[in-house]
Amino acid sequence: MRIEDCFQLGHISRLHSFKGEVVAVFDTDRPEAYETLESVFLEDRGELIPFFIESLARNSKGHFILRLEEVEDEATARKMIGKELFLPLSVLPPLEGKSFYFHEVIGFRLMSDGQDIGEVVEVIENSAQPIFKAIDAKEQEILIPAVDDFILSINRENQQIELAVPDGLLELYQKGDA
Repeated sequence: MRIEDCFQLGHISRLHSFKGEVVAVFDTDRPEAYETLESVFLEDRGELIPFFIESLARNSKGHFILRLEEVEDEATARKMIGKELFLPLSVLPPLEGKSFYFHEVIGFRLMSDGQDIGEVVEVIENSAQPIFKAIDAKEQEILIPAVDDFILSINRENQQIELAVPDGLLELYQKGDA
């Protein structure tokens, strides 16, 4: 399995017991979707290593306590602390409406009032808000916040995102065109 074919589910944060159990933090709004996982991939030096899950339970903080096959002692589990957890993209539940996965909208066209703004080449994760990074027909980079207030609709079939762009935002990028 290649990292490019996976998404990062979370990471191992600490030991849970002296018998090899670890606490995993899943970076998701829907942790219940992962309560029946059978396996995960751990990233180690750029490689993904598969691990079958013997048991999985949620703790009082909403994190997951994992017992992984072949991890039977504290020393082995300790080596996993800080490792990132991955799953194949194919296990992601499909999203509807204005919800989207960042990787899903790469290549989509951003539209506003029938105008083609550009093609999404990246969704930048920012602490304040995610940002669509698009390239327009003139190979110019355009940055637009990827927030609910700006997203009117996502058409997955046509690979288009219809936006309500605030007045003046696009003009900032077109300034040099005059």
